[in-house]
Amino acid sequence: MDIDLSMLAAQFVSGLCRGMVLFLMASGLTLVFGVMRVINFAHGSFYMLAAYMAYSLTHFFMASGYGFWIALVVVPLAIGAIGGIVEYALLRRIYEKEHLLQILLTYALIFIFNDSIKLLWGADMRIVRMPPQLERSISFLGLAFPAYYFFIIGSGLVVAAGMGLLLKTTRIGKLMRAASEQGDMVGLLGYNVGALFTLVFMLATGLAGLAGVIIAPTIRLALGMDILIIIECFLVVLIGGLGNVWGALLAALITGQTYAFGILVLEKYAMAFIFALAALIIIFRPSGLMGKQVQ
Repeated sequence: MDIDLSMLAAQFVSGLCRGMVLFLMASGLTLVFGVMRVINFAHGSFYMLAAYMAYSLTHFFMASGYGFWIALVVVPLAIGAIGGIVEYALLRRIYEKEHLLQILLTYALIFIFNDSIKLLWGADMRIVRMPPQLERSISFLGLAFPAYYFFIIGSGLVVAAGMGLLLKTTRIGKLMRAASEQGDMVGLLGYNVGALFTLVFMLATGLAGLAGVIIAPTIRLALGMDILIIIECFLVVLIGGLGNVWGALLAALITGQTYAFGILVLEKYAMAFIFALAALIIIFRPSGLMGKQVQ
């Protein structure tokens, strides 16, 4: 069988784009679990809300041509602030409770976010216009790709580098790492664990907001998009290792490529390859590719 190298190159770049969006989402999800030990089913809802907010801002500032860039800055900050309120008002009250209550609370938030979005934007599909500055093609591997693809990939790499610097070199980052290993000890040393948890949740939801803005011009916005992304994010977190940001990056890249090339094999069942990969990881390496066994 002849191999179409141009098709393989196109699928590779497409897989990178998908992987980077998944990383933006999964990095926040795994950070929350690693530091706070919270399973946040509502993580995708922040992503969906961000996409709809980006729709409103891009339309409001359409005449200027910079609506998308305004949304790229404003929306993640706003989503992070909303996340901080949710953590302070709701999640903080159940940290010492069993995980079932966390699941029920965050699952209830999904319905609250969905109904709020339906009330504000309606149930119709919405389309976010591509930023005019990126409405062009770039030649790569002898093929022409939308410039926006490389913006997505670049954004993921910048966030990955930023997360690495944050966790490795800053005081807050070191506290996050310490809290993920010995949370009780951080509190005993006199640090405000509650404020640290709020900051972590704001960072995580802000990343979900960033992913929502970035993905908005490439899809049709619709209710239920949060459920679709959160399923893939949990698979990425499981494959990479609970609580490991670098594991999330590796797993997101693998997952993106698995889906992209899986389409070439079974177009309608590409997700099955990702589920199969997750199943193998759970069986042979339950802690994930780069994770540690959770005690």
